[in-house]
Amino acid sequence: MQKIEHIGIAVKDIENSNSIFTSLFGESPYKTEEVESEGVRTSFFKTGPNKIELLEATRANSPIAKFIEKKGEGIHHIAFAVDDIEKKVAELKIKGFKILNEIPKKGADNKMVVFLHPKSTNGVLIELCQDIKPTK
Repeated sequence: MQKIEHIGIAVKDIENSNSIFTSLFGESPYKTEEVESEGVRTSFFKTGPNKIELLEATRANSPIAKFIEKKGEGIHHIAFAVDDIEKKVAELKIKGFKILNEIPKKGADNKMVVFLHPKSTNGVLIELCQDIKPTK
């Protein structure tokens, strides 16, 4: 794994949370986007070399809605950048990690993503991210 790509924070109201984090960081989000397949609206902040992703549910049965219902607002996941997501998934499976989606899917911020089940990572949802390479 290369680095922490971002930290995801589940929020009930993204507009309110954007205001809070804009005040905290002194800058507005650099990107907002909806990932319809996941039922989530996101916004991204940069603070130094780090990124924070806010996640708001867009439907009641989305993973973020379920997370907030169970645990409340707060840190949802830690994402790590990888060069070759399929190779990394294969390596982690061999090591016994439980993979939630073995086939990478399109996530926010131009990434392909895979999640590791928190039961195999001491209760922390881990996201692996690989930049989507532009097609020529």
